[in-house]
Amino acid sequence: MRVLGIDPGLRNMGWGVIAVDGSRLRHVANGVIQTDGGDLGTRLSRLYRGLCAVIAAHAPDAAAVEQTFVNKDAVGTLKLGQARGIALLAPAEAGLAIGEYAPNAVKKTVVGVGHAGKEQVQHMVKVQLPGVIFDSADAADALAIAICHARHLQTRTLRIARTA
Repeated sequence: MRVLGIDPGLRNMGWGVIAVDGSRLRHVANGVIQTDGGDLGTRLSRLYRGLCAVIAAHAPDAAAVEQTFVNKDAVGTLKLGQARGIALLAPAEAGLAIGEYAPNAVKKTVVGVGHAGKEQVQHMVKVQLPGVIFDSADAADALAIAICHARHLQTRTLRIARTA
């Protein structure tokens, strides 16, 4: 099974794909889709096309997206929400089931602590995906989101197996 993790952002949308085989995880690819300016519609279109290309190239079976946090800047939060809409739309259009996780849930799953720092998250992603080289910090976050989703899917599968 392949899982696509997406770290939504209007300027930099991180993505990461991992392969899941039982309890084993393997890095497949990671990157970032960048929009350096222009009007909002053009930027959102670039994000959508880029994410569709990632899905076509890596054929994930499931996707996971980080939930948006609300910050002090309402305009920035609204724009991030629109980028997050693209992060949900592209996998949905491809027929993928999508998991959504709060940033603290991702950190708790990957690191074991809900308020871990970025460096701790990146370190634990490297531990769980040996040999991985991040395209960017956003791509590292996307891989952490993919790992979080994979672990939740594994837990769900174990629960179903125990009740059967």
